[in-house]
Amino acid sequence: MVNITSVDLLHLASSIPYAYQLQSIANASIDHISFISYNETFITDILGTNVSQQLVAQTDWVAFHEAGVYNIKTGKLYATSNWAGNISNPVNVTAIDINNNNSISSIRYDGLAEANGGAAFYPVGSSANSSEGQQIVFCDEGDFTNPAGLVLVDPATNKTSTLVNNFLGRNFTSINDVEQHYGTGDLWFTDVPYGYWQYFRPTPVIRYQAYRFEPKTGVIQAVADGFNAPNGIEFSPDFKHVYITDTGSHTFPNKDNLTDPATIYRFDVTPDGKRLENRQVFAYSDVGFPDGIHTDTQGNVYSGCGDGIHVWNPEGVLLGKLAVANGGVNNFAFVPDGMYIFNAQNLFKVTLKAEGRTVKRDFGLYEKGGYGGRW
Repeated sequence: MVNITSVDLLHLASSIPYAYQLQSIANASIDHISFISYNETFITDILGTNVSQQLVAQTDWVAFHEAGVYNIKTGKLYATSNWAGNISNPVNVTAIDINNNNSISSIRYDGLAEANGGAAFYPVGSSANSSEGQQIVFCDEGDFTNPAGLVLVDPATNKTSTLVNNFLGRNFTSINDVEQHYGTGDLWFTDVPYGYWQYFRPTPVIRYQAYRFEPKTGVIQAVADGFNAPNGIEFSPDFKHVYITDTGSHTFPNKDNLTDPATIYRFDVTPDGKRLENRQVFAYSDVGFPDGIHTDTQGNVYSGCGDGIHVWNPEGVLLGKLAVANGGVNNFAFVPDGMYIFNAQNLFKVTLKAEGRTVKRDFGLYEKGGYGGRW
């Protein structure tokens, strides 16, 4: 059994005490997920009839923070831990053996200084329904010695290589999140000053913006700016849109300003797949700020926020929340039957009807199940 609360939107619109009541439900427990439905489709299309939740792991450090990328060769899901406030104790990668009782191990890769976001990486030119050559591209925030950049990791061999660590000679600030375009193979990523705000990166010398990088040619372009803190980045399932979260309401430390952005912006991708246009506000988080962001195969948008994962439909209407207390959610990872939710020291597993945009390719299900690509 799971706890699903259906929201009376008309009551909510005119009752602040009712809003506080919903907040208390979201913060009810640190050892289970509460489901809050703002629209019937959240129950029918997102959760489904077999929804369940489970706390599957706890650690004595903040192991479950960002990334969340599956690797077929190792059978493990890779998250990154949070910055521990000590340059001699760098961010580690947390390997979750999701096929073996969710056993946990910590890894540090040579050539990867301070890992944050990540995505599955496939050789440029490979078929969109093929998982051959799958590796992981991590966002390296860098430190006072190592520059920020994108680092390619083969977790089966522990080999690493730097893909990019500067913008035409100018240092990035601290690269945060990345996604690969299936059609072009390009890497789209964000650069934000959290490393500087957390005192392990030097003073920024470049704007806080989003970029497109061609791994095959080395071409790099700035594609969007005007953010306080560009953070998560994601494509729509048809690759016609890019979503970028702005977590500018939360800098570091103790500099939060609730009038600054806690916003998801949506852009149209130009037909050649290389530029962005038509920036618009897609959604605004009512609690905390939207951090990691992913879409499902139907185009619904999910983002980790201050009280859990918020889910919007493609028109930006809030459908529901997968609520978890004690800091909410920074990021999460879709798997074939649901998702893993990163709640700092806690790792949850939720079964869902909805399917993540990248699941079939990242888990090799096109090849195993005979699914056809639509790209």
